Amino acid sequence: MRDVQNEGDSRGIEIQKVGVKGLELPLRIQRKNAEDIVIYSTATVGVSLPAEYKGTHMSRFVEVLNEWRKNKNLGIDIKGCVEEVVKKLNAKSGYLNFDFKYFIDKKSPVTHVSAPMCYDCSFEGVLENYGTEDEEYRFYLGVKVPVTTLCPCSKEISKYGAHNQRALVSVKITYPNDEHIWIEDLVDSIEKCASSPLYPLLKREDEKYVTEHAYDNPKFVEDVLRDVILVLRKNDIIDSFEVECESLESIHNHSAWAYQSEG
Repeated sequence: MRDVQNEGDSRGIEIQKVGVKGLELPLRIQRKNAEDIVIYSTATVGVSLPAEYKGTHMSRFVEVLNEWRKNKNLGIDIKGCVEEVVKKLNAKSGYLNFDFKYFIDKKSPVTHVSAPMCYDCSFEGVLENYGTEDEEYRFYLGVKVPVTTLCPCSKEISKYGAHNQRALVSVKITYPNDEHIWIEDLVDSIEKCASSPLYPLLKREDEKYVTEHAYDNPKFVEDVLRDVILVLRKNDIIDSFEVECESLESIHNHSAWAYQSEG
């Protein structure tokens, strides 16, 4: 049969990433102090395409990911998977991203009742210049952590009370492939930088504690961002990071926002 994808193209444009997006797959995740689990994820996978080729072979992306799923390595070995994609597509560079929801059992601060807390997470692997002296691979771990912020200015100027709101801290880090950072540890370190963590289940004693703890620990988005940066800088494993804090303001119809990247 005619292979249209392998036919030539005369426009002289190399495409940086081409592939499939929104592919739903079971993903194997390593958990701290627990057995591996398999969860739902959506994948984006692509490769570079030379200017002389008309298109790539979309089915091959699905084939590779399905093979890795059967071998129970999908999610465990991101580097090996993206390498296989690049080899299968005869490309120079490859990209693989999994977005998934990760549940951590969390105890309330006073009564210690436990319930699952959900966090949006991502695994991302980027492989460039495959098979050359300039070959480089980078792995990215991403987490989005909801927290509470209480406004220091509101507390200072008010006779009683202070406005507080939910905020979202988004962090993406890179570290060597032979190292490991647990999602649980990263989430915990981020939550400690806020006015208060969030909890899936609170009894009255817990709610009193959380309310008073946030009031005693007021923070702007700038404060949260800087505290997260300091935590990440102290981790010798981390090569680079991006941090974003968005506070969904309770007294405004807009958000307060801060961002920084390093490395």
